[in-house]
Parts: sequence; structure tokens; C-alpha cells
Amino acid sequence: MNFATQGNQLQELLGLEWPPVALAFQPSAPPHIPRIDRAGPSGCTYWRLAAEGKVFYTEASDHYNCPIGAYTHGIELPLAQAQELEGLVSTMIGLEYLRQEEFATMPRRNAPFGVAIYAPLAEAPFAAEVVIVRGNAKQLMLLAEAARAAGLSHEGGMMGRPTCAMVPEAMRSQRATVSFGCIGNRVYTELGDEELYAAIPGPQLATLIDKLTAIRAANRELENFHRTRMASGPPR
Repeated sequence: MNFATQGNQLQELLGLEWPPVALAFQPSAPPHIPRIDRAGPSGCTYWRLAAEGKVFYTEASDHYNCPIGAYTHGIELPLAQAQELEGLVSTMIGLEYLRQEEFATMPRRNAPFGVAIYAPLAEAPFAAEVVIVRGNAKQLMLLAEAARAAGLSHEGGMMGRPTCAMVPEAMRSQRATVSFGCIGNRVYTELGDEELYAAIPGPQLATLIDKLTAIRAANRELENFHRTRMASGPPR
């Protein structure tokens, strides 16, 4: 199954409004793929740009505007941005939004950061390390059920803040990781109140799609059963 097939099939099976996004990390800039023309306000901003059809790569400096996102992606920050990260974390702790121990255990890429490459999965000219899915609760319900059926369900359950931490966590665990999103992500990507994210390890995508086909068919049959049962009224 090639990337175009995987991307189109995943979008069709789930009925996604936004195309799944392929993300990969490489040591250096890939040939024939342009660098993003300007740095975004957050790392997750690049997810939306890719979902809109853009294919590009980013360098470390393109992530400096988002110290938390840069941290989760394993980017070494210059002094000014490192101080900004420290101040931001202190503010979050002061607001009781984050506990000190949470930051210490936050998922983070350990490998040196070279570049990050983004594309719609169906158009990706590279192998995705992570596939990012944006959808509503029912769509991600189906994805979560397929992940469980495939043995790819995340043992830690749903993730919260920061949303970008689901990327290194999916890479580490090689399991599908679902995130509620965080307020920063919702602002920068205009994520709807009813929308969530999932990060799927690229090497596990074909297995998950195979199970998703069966899970969607099963849910349709079960939905018909339950609707018929409801229409017939309570048992006497």
C-alpha cells in the first residue's frame, strides 16, 4: 500500500474533513522539497499548512517561536528562547495549569534535530514517521477501536497538553496516541471545540488501516441494530 492509497483510504474510511498529515524527521534538508517560507507562531501551525496541501520542511529556527513545541521535538534552543521556555513553564506552574513533575516527564524526541518534513499523507514524497489525524469524537472513536483491535492502543489513554507531545510519544511507543489538544494548539490551528487529534506511528499505519476497514463495517451493522431496537421501543 503506497502513501497515496493510505492517505486517501484513511480519509475516506473516517470521513475526515482534513487530510491526514505525514511528518518525518531527517538529518538534513531533502532535495526537491522547499523550506517553509516563514516561521510559524507554533510547531502545530505546520500541521494545518500541510493539511491544506503544502509540502515543505522546517529547520530548527522555524520552531523558535514555540519554545514548548521546540522542546518536545528535541530542538536545542538559543539562550533567549531557552529563557522564554523557562519563563513560560514557570507561568504555567504558577497558574496551576502544569505541575513541575509533568514537565519533567513530558515526551520529547531524543535524537538530534535536523529538519522536520510535512505533507498531506496522500502526497508525501517521503516515509512518514508519524501520521497526524484531525477529526471529531466519532471519527477518533473508530480510529481508537481499530488501534485496539490491531494491538496498537496506547496504554496511557488520552493525552492532554501539550498537543505536540503526542508526536514523540507515538514514535517512542509505536502506538496510536490520541490527544484532546491544548488551548495553544486550538488557537493556532483553529481546532474546533468538537475536534481532537491522533498521532499514528507511520510503520504501523497499514496494520491500523486494515483493522479500520473491519471496524467501520462492524460499527455500521451495530448502528443499524441499535437504531432498529430503539425504534421498536423498550422490551415488554
